[in-house]
Amino acid sequence: MKKRPSKEKQRTLKRNRRILIAGLVLAACYMTIAGKAVYLQLFEDTMLSSRASGQYSRRVEFREKRGTIYDANLRELAASARVVSVGAHPGKISDHKEAADIMARFLDMNSSEIIKKLSTDKPFVWVRRDAAPDRAREIKKQIGGGVALIDSFSRIYPNKTLAAQILGFSGIDGTGLEGLEYYYDHELNGDVHESTFIKDALGRIFQSSEAESARAGGRNLVVTLDRNIQYIAEEALKKSVLKFNADSGLAVVMSPQTGAIKAVAHYPTFNPNAFTLFPRQTWRNRAVSDAFEPGSAMKVFLAAAALESGVCSAETRVDCENGTYSVGSHTIRDIHPHEELSLSEIVKYSSNIGAVKVAELIGPEKLYNTLGDFGFGEKTGIDCPGETEGRLRHYRNWKGIDNATIAFGQGLSVSAIQLLSAVSSIANHGVLMKPFLVKAVTDANGKILQSYEPEVRRRSISSETARQLKEIMLTVTQPDGTGALASPEGYSVCGKTGTAQILNSSGTYENCEYNSVFVGFAPAASPELAVLVVVEAPKVNHYGGVVASPVFAEIIRESFNYMNIAPALEKSSSRGTEKKGGA
Repeated sequence: MKKRPSKEKQRTLKRNRRILIAGLVLAACYMTIAGKAVYLQLFEDTMLSSRASGQYSRRVEFREKRGTIYDANLRELAASARVVSVGAHPGKISDHKEAADIMARFLDMNSSEIIKKLSTDKPFVWVRRDAAPDRAREIKKQIGGGVALIDSFSRIYPNKTLAAQILGFSGIDGTGLEGLEYYYDHELNGDVHESTFIKDALGRIFQSSEAESARAGGRNLVVTLDRNIQYIAEEALKKSVLKFNADSGLAVVMSPQTGAIKAVAHYPTFNPNAFTLFPRQTWRNRAVSDAFEPGSAMKVFLAAAALESGVCSAETRVDCENGTYSVGSHTIRDIHPHEELSLSEIVKYSSNIGAVKVAELIGPEKLYNTLGDFGFGEKTGIDCPGETEGRLRHYRNWKGIDNATIAFGQGLSVSAIQLLSAVSSIANHGVLMKPFLVKAVTDANGKILQSYEPEVRRRSISSETARQLKEIMLTVTQPDGTGALASPEGYSVCGKTGTAQILNSSGTYENCEYNSVFVGFAPAASPELAVLVVVEAPKVNHYGGVVASPVFAEIIRESFNYMNIAPALEKSSSRGTEKKGGA
């Protein structure tokens, strides 16, 4: 019979088994931990490093100083001022309401808006990106470590609404959003600047570093605009829009020899310093982006086609049917009936019937080709965003009435910059120039990095045709012409009025409103400025010779006074009232 182990031996065996089991359990735990550690080191290293870094460091990006926009005489139109961006670490601020009250007082913000920003689980939030440096420092002083201050820049427009649609504006991050700010954003923008803040376990910043940038600030633009002429154009336009209770208006001033834009005025306008407070439609540069039917202003180019074709001379006479003429099932009328008029008189008195008769003589193909040579139906290439090409259908697609209506400016659409460029080519001996707004890009020290010279697009008409058109357009501003009010005392003006119907919502001209137009250049013998005025939907009077012509006259008179261009010694007698014609 086998002897049973003693009680002492049994206790020893049990103890050894427990030790073995405990050892195996501990060994399994160690193996699990070791395996997890190997996995984390080999497969999760990048993710964990990033997560850990985010707990003790933060990178903040902002842009260096944006380039300045100067006018042609190096006066600031858009600049950047040093400000402070105020941020907060919500988790490090013990009393959000107290902190919000302090920030609201110094930042001119609503306290509830700031509390909403602070009520987040994010480690960092922006409170305001354009605070005054002294106010930002006072916030930091009163609140303490939960506030972060970073030097940055804010865009300012010192002339407020002046040239707003041309300049455009930039956003809070320094990126251009409209106008030249958008079109030349790459040049104007400073490099992205990055700052890294390292915090201790209590969230206190104890080290910061800044990355080096190859080009600190943005480049500057020198534009062709003249601040004084811009102001003159805006004031003259505003007066007419208000006087005639119009919906809006625009005026463009150009150097006809170079294509340099001297002014682009809009009314109503907006302040780019606070663009969000204004309707979006006021931001748009309508002189470039919007197309309209030009009305009788197109008769100048009809006359150009007639002269170029050789079918008519300036003295060729046309029967104007005493005010009523039928084209198919359509009836064309003149406001003031005429029996017989020469080509020159058709333009002077703005006879629709005369224009239709001339268009019939020259034919659709020649009219279409001449309009194309003047640049209608294509973009001018001006350095502005959103340019329209207008609308000029190929003559093969014209219906029977189209050749007639296009002769007096219906059935096609043009932009203001197209129309002014085309008229400027007449002033420039028949040479069509590319309009442009920026003449140089410079560095921070004013050194020219790139310059833009005047660029010829093509010859639109012969120099002889241009000379004859000048003589015809000069008659328009004589005392009995439709544009008599466009001639300031002492200056001779070549121009053309237009009273263009605006299609109504049903796509017809019944009970419609009008665009009042005048386009021309002065002085007639040696043109210095070409100007286009368009007043949209005036309610008191709608004739271009009454509504738009005086705006032209004021812009020319005041601009020439500023430019020291003296009037002729003999006094002009060309002022008067609109007596004849349909423009």
